[in-house]
Amino acid sequence: MNFDLTEDRQMLQDSLRRYLGDKYPVEHRNKVAYAEPFHDPSKWDELVELGALYALAGEDAGGMGGTGFDISVVFEELGRTLCPEPVLGALMASRILSAAGADQEALLSGATKYAVGLGELDAPYDLSQMTTEAKGGKLSGRKSIVYGGQAADGFLIAAKDGGSVSVYSVKAEDASVTGYGMMDGGGAAEVVLEDAPAELVLKDADAAIQDAINAGIVALCSEAVGAMEVLHKMTVEYLGQRKQFGRPIGTFQVLQHRAVDMLTEIVQARSIVIKAASELGGADASRYCSMAKNLIGRAGRQVAEEAIQMHGGIAMTWEYPGSHYAKRIIMIDAQLGDTDYHLMQVAAA
Repeated sequence: MNFDLTEDRQMLQDSLRRYLGDKYPVEHRNKVAYAEPFHDPSKWDELVELGALYALAGEDAGGMGGTGFDISVVFEELGRTLCPEPVLGALMASRILSAAGADQEALLSGATKYAVGLGELDAPYDLSQMTTEAKGGKLSGRKSIVYGGQAADGFLIAAKDGGSVSVYSVKAEDASVTGYGMMDGGGAAEVVLEDAPAELVLKDADAAIQDAINAGIVALCSEAVGAMEVLHKMTVEYLGQRKQFGRPIGTFQVLQHRAVDMLTEIVQARSIVIKAASELGGADASRYCSMAKNLIGRAGRQVAEEAIQMHGGIAMTWEYPGSHYAKRIIMIDAQLGDTDYHLMQVAAA
């Protein structure tokens, strides 16, 4: 099988890598990721100009990509710089809007920032247990940990609609939005709806919502792979610079073996992401996405912990970039279902 990128995807990857490497150094990232609005609006506009959002949607929706591999290319580059821009919300919203056949120009052009509200405090994964309801064109309920919600202009909200689950569009100004920063940078929000005016986007939306979640999982797993590769490179470079007993610690065989173990985990992680990306939109997409999320959670934790241990105390400091990479890799496991949850999904399948 040929794993090389197509010419278009290679151009997209090269453009994003150059831009993010130049415009999103870790110092700038840490400055904007932990202070309101928990991203850089000017850099959001520049990412849009590069075509990052258009790569997330198919041609029928006005985009130029939309496959699992297009998503993977974009988010792997975001992961390499820990970019906190709210692209995940745009991706998941685009998948739902595509299923509904709705116009996406405002989303893809970056004119309107979207976030998707699915989980609730008492129903983080099972939509059948949620309490948000639609009555008479208005929504009431609460959505928790809405990624990118702190900067959103509009929300796509999953709500009970009679005996089915539907998706409604709600303007941010019609909801009570409490934004906050996540511990690893970037933002999210709690969204409270009290008879909020809403427009039906898609009825009987279970399949579309699952597809959006699957796309989000491919995105997060790709982001993790990008971050893990950078952290591994950072660790190997440190092993070559740090000296003990008069020689670089990278010459010690036990540390060489541990560095190779890290690389092995990353290669396995990349392989499962490729498989999940190839299955996105297919009948087995959910199973392979759960497999990927479970493996990424386990591999990411090992890579992060090994990097911290081999660096020593410097890896725990705010000033050293490795600490932020380790934190982000670990926290990706908590988004859209953790290792244990997805293990149960695979077992159930």
